[in-house]
Amino acid sequence: MKKHKNEAQLFKLALQVGSQFAVNRGYKNFDQGISPKDKVECIYRLLVKDKLITPLPEDKENGPGMKHRLIVWITKQLPADHELLK
Repeated sequence: MKKHKNEAQLFKLALQVGSQFAVNRGYKNFDQGISPKDKVECIYRLLVKDKLITPLPEDKENGPGMKHRLIVWITKQLPADHELLK
């Protein structure tokens, strides 16, 4: 997996945007009382279901893999001149 320069910030942004996407789709706000691991999995599965990201192979479907897919997804959503992509 290719590391991004601002991976931590991109991941945080992906969780924020993904959480808002889930709320817009009718899910309850799950920011409170849910572990980050569960939040990543929920957002990942929602984006896969909506065909916004390609799913990981079942044998590689783990926390770091899902996290990486969310980071790749958010980098494609940002404009090319965004400060986190520099």
